Amino acid sequence: MSAHGTATRTSAPAETLEPEQHQFIDHVVKAHHLEHGALIPVLQEVQKEFGYLSQPAIDRIAAGLGIPFSEVAGVVTFYSFFNTSPRGKHIVRVCLGTACYVRNGKQVLSDLQRELGVNVGETSEDRNFTLEVGRCFGACGLAPVVMIDDDVHQRVKPARLRDLLLRYRNDAEANSQEDTP
Repeated sequence: MSAHGTATRTSAPAETLEPEQHQFIDHVVKAHHLEHGALIPVLQEVQKEFGYLSQPAIDRIAAGLGIPFSEVAGVVTFYSFFNTSPRGKHIVRVCLGTACYVRNGKQVLSDLQRELGVNVGETSEDRNFTLEVGRCFGACGLAPVVMIDDDVHQRVKPARLRDLLLRYRNDAEANSQEDTP
């Protein structure tokens, strides 16, 4: 995929699929291949499993459904709910609707970018956070608002962002320690 959302194919993809990923995609394609309009449900299941749709995954889906790569890539880039790059464990959304914007939302965003070391639409190096912008979360009287996953944080002050993120960082560290024998 190009930066502009158009379907492109490189001669040598930077990433490859693991054998288990091939099997998962083949299983999902087989489960849906006879359905009219199977493409979107297949894309949704694969993204749910892998967190995003890589070029090799799109290639495998296209081949399995007998659809040209350009058509599958076109669907992926058209719908905003599909992602073509890895996403963080936590999705941080900053509201920049009118009320949040005039109540320091832009500063909150700028400070989050600095704290996380990413720009809007990017994922932190540790894959813990992805930063996004929203236009209205329906909490204008509580502006500025930041959502982290499904948690709404109200009247967010730039000076308190580090503390706000710490809870989610600690959550990620606790989960990774539970996975360690």
